[in-house]
Amino acid sequence: MKFDSNLDDFDALGEEHIGTSENTPLRNDAFKLSNDEKIDIIKDDVRHIMETLGLDLTDDSLSGTPNRVAKMFVKEIFGGLDPSKKPSASTFDNKYKYGEMLVEKNITVYSTCEHHLLPIVGRAHIAYIANGSVVGLSKMNRIVDYYAKRPQVQERLTIQVVRELQEVLGTKDVACVIDAKHLCVNSRGIRDIESSTVTSEFGGKFKDMATRREFLDYIKLDTQF
Repeated sequence: MKFDSNLDDFDALGEEHIGTSENTPLRNDAFKLSNDEKIDIIKDDVRHIMETLGLDLTDDSLSGTPNRVAKMFVKEIFGGLDPSKKPSASTFDNKYKYGEMLVEKNITVYSTCEHHLLPIVGRAHIAYIANGSVVGLSKMNRIVDYYAKRPQVQERLTIQVVRELQEVLGTKDVACVIDAKHLCVNSRGIRDIESSTVTSEFGGKFKDMATRREFLDYIKLDTQF
């Protein structure tokens, strides 16, 4: 979603950014293999890539790389593909009747661009307006981390975070802004190390300009301890 021009420093996405649906594209048999089976297959594929590039895998520094990469893919940076790792976001009754905006800002984002399999690194800012339920603060961070740990496009990640919180909280009044650097832009191609990408998704009351402005003002606060 493009920010209106009067919303200060938040810019739009480039026209060449490719997107698909808001759901991560997965085959029907995505979970037929066990994690160990996936690691064994990926390990051989990584070894083949390295050998094709002319690298000597008998070297002590390189010999363990295929296995390390395979384990990293399955258990770490793409761990968010595994539905069993989805965080349980318990909610609680809003007994203290808090009815204003709650903002969790500067959530660290580590993801991977699905077009070049290079890192996306940035910050997510989330807000919701409580009704009958509230969610634990750390669960908001965990939701971001879960959806980030898969091949992604930033637009989809932003939408998935909002949709998940809307379902958990039973309200449309959820917003998310992500500001991130894409190494597919920063380290290859145009190699522009200064640029970053900003995406947003506003639901419910956050579609109102005054509510949206309040949220954007909060995330610009310079919080220091």
